[in-house]
Amino acid sequence: MFRPFAAFTQGRAFSYLTLTTLLFSLFSLDCAASAQSPADPPDPQPTFVQPQDRITTSIDDGLTVTLRGNRHPLALAQYDAGVVAPDYPMENMLLTLLPDATQQDALNQLLDAQHNPESPYYHQWLTPEQYAERFGVSESDVAKVAAWLQTHGMEVEEVTAGRRSIVFSGTAAQVESAFHTQIHAYKIGDELHHANATDPAIPAALAQVVGGVVSLHDFRSEPMHNVARMPEPDFTSGGSHYLAPADFATIYDLAPLYRASINGSGQSVAIVARSNINMADVRQFRTFFGLPANDPQIIVNGTDPGIWNSGEETEADLDVEWSGAVAKNATIQFVVSKSTNSSDGVDLSAQYIVNHNLAPAMSTSFGLCEAALGSSGNSFLNSLWQQAAAQGITVFVSSGDNGAAGCDSASESTATQGRAVNGLCSTPYSVCVGGTEFNDTSNPSLYWSSSNASGTQASALSYIPEVVWNESGPGEGLWAGGGGMSTIYAKPSWQTGTGVPADGKRDVPDVALTAAGHDGYLIYQQGGLYVVGGTSAASPSFAGIMALVVQHNAARQGNASTVFYPLATKQRTGGAAVFHDITVGNNSVPGLTGFNATVGYDQASGLGSVDASVLVNHWGDASAVPTFQLTPSASSVSVTAGSNNSVTMSVAVSGGFNAAVAFSVTGLPSGVSGAFTPATLSAPGSGSSVFKLTATSSATPGVYSATVSATSGSVKQQVALSVTVAPAPTFTLVPSATSTSVVVGASNTVTFTTTPNSTFNAAVAFSVTGLPSGVSGAFTPATLSAPGSGSSVLKLTATSSATPGVYSATVSATGGGVTQKQTLTVNLPGFSLTPSATSVTVSSTTKGTVKLTTATLAGFSSSVAFSVSGLPTGITASFSPQALGAPGSGSSTLTLTKGSGAVKGTSHFTVTATGTSFTQSTSLGLTVN
Repeated sequence: MFRPFAAFTQGRAFSYLTLTTLLFSLFSLDCAASAQSPADPPDPQPTFVQPQDRITTSIDDGLTVTLRGNRHPLALAQYDAGVVAPDYPMENMLLTLLPDATQQDALNQLLDAQHNPESPYYHQWLTPEQYAERFGVSESDVAKVAAWLQTHGMEVEEVTAGRRSIVFSGTAAQVESAFHTQIHAYKIGDELHHANATDPAIPAALAQVVGGVVSLHDFRSEPMHNVARMPEPDFTSGGSHYLAPADFATIYDLAPLYRASINGSGQSVAIVARSNINMADVRQFRTFFGLPANDPQIIVNGTDPGIWNSGEETEADLDVEWSGAVAKNATIQFVVSKSTNSSDGVDLSAQYIVNHNLAPAMSTSFGLCEAALGSSGNSFLNSLWQQAAAQGITVFVSSGDNGAAGCDSASESTATQGRAVNGLCSTPYSVCVGGTEFNDTSNPSLYWSSSNASGTQASALSYIPEVVWNESGPGEGLWAGGGGMSTIYAKPSWQTGTGVPADGKRDVPDVALTAAGHDGYLIYQQGGLYVVGGTSAASPSFAGIMALVVQHNAARQGNASTVFYPLATKQRTGGAAVFHDITVGNNSVPGLTGFNATVGYDQASGLGSVDASVLVNHWGDASAVPTFQLTPSASSVSVTAGSNNSVTMSVAVSGGFNAAVAFSVTGLPSGVSGAFTPATLSAPGSGSSVFKLTATSSATPGVYSATVSATSGSVKQQVALSVTVAPAPTFTLVPSATSTSVVVGASNTVTFTTTPNSTFNAAVAFSVTGLPSGVSGAFTPATLSAPGSGSSVLKLTATSSATPGVYSATVSATGGGVTQKQTLTVNLPGFSLTPSATSVTVSSTTKGTVKLTTATLAGFSSSVAFSVSGLPTGITASFSPQALGAPGSGSSTLTLTKGSGAVKGTSHFTVTATGTSFTQSTSLGLTVN
């Protein structure tokens, strides 16, 4: 991305470890093309890693899985302008294909080995076809995916050489049918965009192979710029100075390389573009600045987009002219692809370059933050740059022109989206190029001559001290060098050294070059001279420097960051001064605090800019730096209170490192302890240690940030570890009621509900104790299956023998070593019947009486009627009263009278008291005189 300088005036002259054993058991690598592989590796007869067929069931469009994170963040209901027409064309979409876990592990190890001077696979690069044979999707699976696309009426344009993506085209209706999402129009300000309204879905049978679609929308990465014409022949702008190629060569020390014929001869640089150029502009640029005639190769991938607009033409001219200005004898291979309603030409050009293995270095000067790329976009770029690295291609990407606010447009007045980085450069397999600014304004005559050299227009006198590029400010936009921490990628093993944050994440940029508008880069466009700035200029310029590195070493170099960081480490211990360390400035912008420059690495300028001559001539010094890398098996770990969990910490040594390495940890919360087994790795320091985290039951749940350190003498590596303390497994037990009434001879129910917390996962069994005699309890179900969430109904049944009263029972729920209890009050409603005497005597002259008293129990409420049975002949009975009204408590007097026919003697009779649902009886003695 770039920012041009917008206003000019006249008046002043201008100026411009060893992985061998492991790999032997995993790989068999064919020798790459002779231009890439100067010597065959030893042949240990290893086992091939090959694609396996993974689509083993029928492809059913009715059984789908959703591809999460594949809806653009601006495809919102508030902007929705309705569904597009069914025949809306959607061309050149990219369907990303995934390797299996074995392939990915093998690829990771191969990439490490290809960049490890001690490995027999060092610099043994693959061709795209060899990449497909090992790390692509199987031909059978590719055919099935292609056939599935065709069944929905879509046209398969290409299966890429690496077999990691399929280019296809169709209509909106066909896309909606295949991916179960609608394509809508979205009106955002003055712009009309088109995008999928929901995350797409694919048949479940394809889920192991298909990663996503890039893309179903027309939100594209865009260069940020504003262009102004520079008058000829007096190129002035107040106190500002502008870069001619010869100025760049002076400032960044290219001249000694040119004198030694290190000028890009026999090399090439590939440029990613989506707008064509006028060849006449490139020729005029090279003639005016004294460069040898050397036309770029224009490669049109598919339909020629022509010159899309002046802004895109500026980007294309800048990239072609300046990559060729630095590597002036190299072939610039300019790949241009037309953007469509559903694909960014940047993605199409990038995949063309990699899958055609065009050049040892390539440059991309476009940007889009990780969040806007979505999961498919990020996955596509990470996979593509990984393939490029395996083929020996060094990928340079501009870090962005919006400071730390990677998701905001650089032309905005205030940042609103928070910190973010350019997702095109944040993967571990690209070199992210940031921006610096010449600190020359206080005394420009110290660094610039007052006139331009004839033939080259040069006026720079020497290297110029640099600060972080930052031309942002109120009313000026967010123009500053992009940089910060990735939210997606873990920190690669090679990103170490002074200043590198211990955040466990990939940090960008890696390196930087001048990007400011006040000393901007001169270009030719439409026959006129313009000046531009921004990291769009820094990236192709660095790609030109890389072409000189490749020429000097007569071999591709792959991911150059694996060399940059060791060179910086060696420089700080007395090695060659490759980098200009930027220690002044920041990339904060209005509305957002960014990152400050500091000694060593920083997220504003990376490792700094370079002395190109020292870089080229000391490139091989990197392999001599003794160091080690610390890599955790995971960047986060969860430990449950009262339990433990482990993470493996692996140390890989390089550069001849040979010493013991000790582990330590800081930042653990109270109640959590950590122990390493072993606590120290003996020399040479490589190996693994198991870091065991133990949390007491009293540890407070939450998310904490810890730092694990591996230390050996003055060498110290750190990784951030996110520690989540999860609550101890438990569940709640809640009754539908805390008391219940059961009528004697009947039943009633109470429901008990269990709710487990986030860590509980076990079956839960129910039981009840404390029930009185004559009352039984049964649960339905008696057990809830794991995770123990649900309800069980307790049925209480009281037989006729149960004694009325209030009882306390205990309900228990047990599972996973946890028991929860609830007290349940059980009411058996009834009443007591108490006579005033146990016997009654009657005679001819005397009546017998007995008082009968009732007392209600457990909430009984009903009228109670009295009756008598078992009286002998001649004895009659009467009650006063005959019945007691509700609630049924009180007294009644029973009177017995002797009549004719009564026989003298003793006997027993029964008095019964009867309520609505309960009966009590008592037996009394009777004497007849």
